[in-house]
Amino acid sequence: MKIDDLFNILHNSLESQNNGKKISLKDMALRFGISMRTYQDWKLGRAKPQAAGVVIQMLGKLEDDEIIRAVRKINKLGE
Repeated sequence: MKIDDLFNILHNSLESQNNGKKISLKDMALRFGISMRTYQDWKLGRAKPQAAGVVIQMLGKLEDDEIIRAVRKINKLGE
């Protein structure tokens, strides 16, 4: 899977969770504390954060319940 595909899938999933309302690149970047340009480059495939692909591969090796547990732990760290 290409990194830009990954970011587009996740971006669309977050929009779906937001009652289908569009989320701008600027707003998405603000949510995650990065520049809009960086997020845009990731989403368009112009830049590829190396860790993103590995993180997704690692999550893909887990069972569903472990994925949920891991993501919840990660979210708590970010609070």
